[in-house]
Amino acid sequence: MKNAPYSILFLGKAEDSYCARALEFCQANFQQVTYCLGKWGDPLPDEIRAWEGDYIISYLSRWVVPEDLLKRARRAAINFHPASPEYPGIGCNNFALYENAKEYGVTCHHMAARVDTGEIIAVRRFPIYPEDGVAELLERTYEHQIALFLEIVGGLAAGKGLPASEEKWTRPPFTRTQFNELFRITAEMSREEIARRVRAVSYREWQPYIELHGFRFEYKPPQAR
Repeated sequence: MKNAPYSILFLGKAEDSYCARALEFCQANFQQVTYCLGKWGDPLPDEIRAWEGDYIISYLSRWVVPEDLLKRARRAAINFHPASPEYPGIGCNNFALYENAKEYGVTCHHMAARVDTGEIIAVRRFPIYPEDGVAELLERTYEHQIALFLEIVGGLAAGKGLPASEEKWTRPPFTRTQFNELFRITAEMSREEIARRVRAVSYREWQPYIELHGFRFEYKPPQAR
């Protein structure tokens, strides 16, 4: 028997195993679940924009949720952000690696019209190791994020309210322009700066590039000796 008589709108990432786990949990524990999974660039369907109910839950969602839809959540609209409050916005794990941060985390927060600015509900933190790259940090981030999701949303399913954290966002959200800048390597940069950028963005097909005299060239790191 499902625990909570709430209506849920779940917004998440398509073809993602962690997101699938989060959605399955909602479907097993709430009486009415509407969901939409998408990729970057997908439009938010009109039928979703017209939703009304108790909670909006955003989990790795690819959409900036319109303010009028946020207001249709009678109880709360919450988001699970794959970073600690020091890293709002896009490219959060990349900036943490670039800054040589020693600690990272995941955040659950109320959603506001401007992304990653709403009041914080809860934070889970964990260390960043010197050998971590993007892949290693993402893997641990997603494990901690699903754990935080089960803690917070499990509480809702059990009839508990949302907790409140004293933590605050520490800076404005990082922008797409700032994120794209991380990929750029120029001849004027020091070896240390290049190494920081390579560590921060190298992930699968995402790789830094060399910019020289206005042209872009594929970056190839020096061979290990």
